[in-house]
Amino acid sequence: MELRIALQGRSWRADAKRARDLSIPLAFDAPQPNFFGAPPASARPLAAGAFVGEVRQGGSCNCATYTLTPHCNGTHTECVGHLTADRLGIREIAVPVLAIARLVTLAPTPAERTDEDSHPAPRAGDDLITRAALERALGEDALSEATALVVRTTPNVPAKRYRSYGPERAPAYFSAQFMEHIVRHGVEHLVVDLPSIDRAEDEGRLTAHRIFFGLPAGSTDASRAQRRDATVTELAYIDDDIADGWYVLNLQLAPFMADAAPSRPILLPLLPV
Repeated sequence: MELRIALQGRSWRADAKRARDLSIPLAFDAPQPNFFGAPPASARPLAAGAFVGEVRQGGSCNCATYTLTPHCNGTHTECVGHLTADRLGIREIAVPVLAIARLVTLAPTPAERTDEDSHPAPRAGDDLITRAALERALGEDALSEATALVVRTTPNVPAKRYRSYGPERAPAYFSAQFMEHIVRHGVEHLVVDLPSIDRAEDEGRLTAHRIFFGLPAGSTDASRAQRRDATVTELAYIDDDIADGWYVLNLQLAPFMADAAPSRPILLPLLPV
């Protein structure tokens, strides 16, 4: 199956046969990514009277109870409900079936080597994903046609698929200037390979999230969010053999009535006709 798309005054085709899955498979009995000290995702056979949901234990079928923290245990997509008192669910967000996406690879910049910042101010040793790095990576290529941005950070080691991000391994995060820039260019769906777009310990500010969702500092009212239908996908993994460039993003979400849900971002390469 091929899709035909008009973009930047040119005709393109999206090849579904070359689609790539950016989600990290969540293995309940194997190493898995972890953030913020959350317990690992786990599975246990359902037990109900004489029934046991495990064929290897003599049950008639497998039926397990799964326990996970979507924000911390693997690839997930979140909405502004992550920050609000309103119980806004990701299922209520108007996520398009397909979105034009730009994939870029960016190297983190030590905070002391850039004038970009966040709130609170970056600490010594912090690494930032900066607007300057994005502009260098894009060159003359504009973001104006993209409603989705996929960011792969370096070094892009396979261990990201099961890395535990604790206090001793503080991941990079996004500068306020980066977020303001992509918002100005109309990016509504951000996919990253980091556990959070904000610093893990940031005094509860969540500056990057608030800029992206258009939610004023300190507000917990979803009605004040200027970008209610924006989404952030974290803890993705983008293989090195997926080239930077233009794609169609198919963001598949578990139908959870919650602020975040496990997700499966799929990229279909855009090829000139």
